[in-house]
Amino acid sequence: MNKKLIYMSLLSATMLLGSCGEDFLEQEPYDAVPVGEAINSPAELQTAVFGMYASLRTADAYGRTIPVLGDLMADNTYVAPLNSGRYLVQNVYRTEAVTGEPREIWTALYASILRANQIINADIPSTPVVEQLKGEAYAVRALAYHELVKFFAQPFTVAPNAPGVPIITEFDPENPTDYYVGSQPSRNSVAEVYELIISDYQTAYELMEGNFVNSSYMNKWAARALQARAYLFMGAYEEAEEAALDVVTNSGFELVELDGFLDYWASRTPSSAKEETLFEISYDDIDNVGTNALANIYNQAGYGDILATEELVSLYGENDIRGIIPNVDDEGARYIVDETDGDTINITAAPVILVGARGNVEPAYINNKYQYVSGDRNEVKVIRYAEVLLILAEAYARTGEEAKALEILNELAEARNAAPLVGLAGDELLEAIIVERRKELAFEGHRFWTLARLNLPIEREPEQPASTALIEVGNFRRIFPIPQAEIDANPNIEQNPGYGL
Repeated sequence: MNKKLIYMSLLSATMLLGSCGEDFLEQEPYDAVPVGEAINSPAELQTAVFGMYASLRTADAYGRTIPVLGDLMADNTYVAPLNSGRYLVQNVYRTEAVTGEPREIWTALYASILRANQIINADIPSTPVVEQLKGEAYAVRALAYHELVKFFAQPFTVAPNAPGVPIITEFDPENPTDYYVGSQPSRNSVAEVYELIISDYQTAYELMEGNFVNSSYMNKWAARALQARAYLFMGAYEEAEEAALDVVTNSGFELVELDGFLDYWASRTPSSAKEETLFEISYDDIDNVGTNALANIYNQAGYGDILATEELVSLYGENDIRGIIPNVDDEGARYIVDETDGDTINITAAPVILVGARGNVEPAYINNKYQYVSGDRNEVKVIRYAEVLLILAEAYARTGEEAKALEILNELAEARNAAPLVGLAGDELLEAIIVERRKELAFEGHRFWTLARLNLPIEREPEQPASTALIEVGNFRRIFPIPQAEIDANPNIEQNPGYGL
């Protein structure tokens, strides 16, 4: 492992403050527990947890790159002709081993794993507080490993025995910046990485109590929901159904109400109610990534580089709250027509997708889920209750419970004021679920991974580069290269096919 890269990643993480509730305001800052020291008390464990969350906030991880690429490398978004030069390589599928984004994702996620391992391996007496904090660390470690194996390895559903990523679960305070604890490991298999992911989420679920502080902290139900996601990626549909149904039945989380949906996306505050968001990356006026924030890459007041494809926008019905909402009354107020009873519902907040112009692109379809490019930036959603419902619907459909799948699908459609779906079964039902995933989770970084786990070709849209109109399932560039710095530093780590010198 390239220790210079590691050191810089840790230094960046150490400079960030973790967001916290009022009950933690008197705690020492988390960097009072340096990564190179053992943790000796619950208070030090808490400050280390703040550092772990801070490591997820970087623009190289959930702060921007991970959610952006999940749409850009599929068919939801594209880089406008007038742009600031960001993500051009991924837009044209020309990522190489020396490209910055793979190195930055790799380094950022292994920094999170290092911090999680520091907490998990802390040798302090068990208490409910200690178990809660360690549970959060197990969940974050699983989340980081899932992102790594998604980006750098074959999908589990395609090649479970293919090389995955190195598994590191030990923390050595004598070598704090050495993720590999003095060794040069080879890559574990994809199946081995997923085994750890499932196990870590299960441990997190069992360690954490059901209490919910706010959506900026990992919690029992976020771990269970993320486990359901991992099972879905494995094609383990019965297990995905069980985990998702547990969340739906027992967590107390609910979909945001129709009349609160736009305000939900306009909020810059972690939710302390069990409304929609199970876990998100939180920012505030002081602790944020500035112009590298996710909002800046979409919002025309920022870089505004990335636009939505017309095909994506066309999927939303006229009164779907997730779409453009073109209806305006005589007084200039926006409104939608309730799909269930025909009543008019006034909408005061901005719609999720705006129409405007960008250079020589007109109309330009602009993502407005992330509205704030200064001060307290938007939170970045990692797992929402809507996704849990979509996981459950797909699991039901694939295990022969199609009526239940359709019922779940229509529960979500009704909440978003979309037209109800009737009479669907078999492949038509599965396709409707995949389309609903595309609509509901757009701009949150999921579309590419849906196509990857289902081993489907990527049929890109006319606005995207003509050279990438069709990305076949065997295209080696659908998987990122292991960063060249890692290949150079570790002779035991194998490069992905197609990226050799």
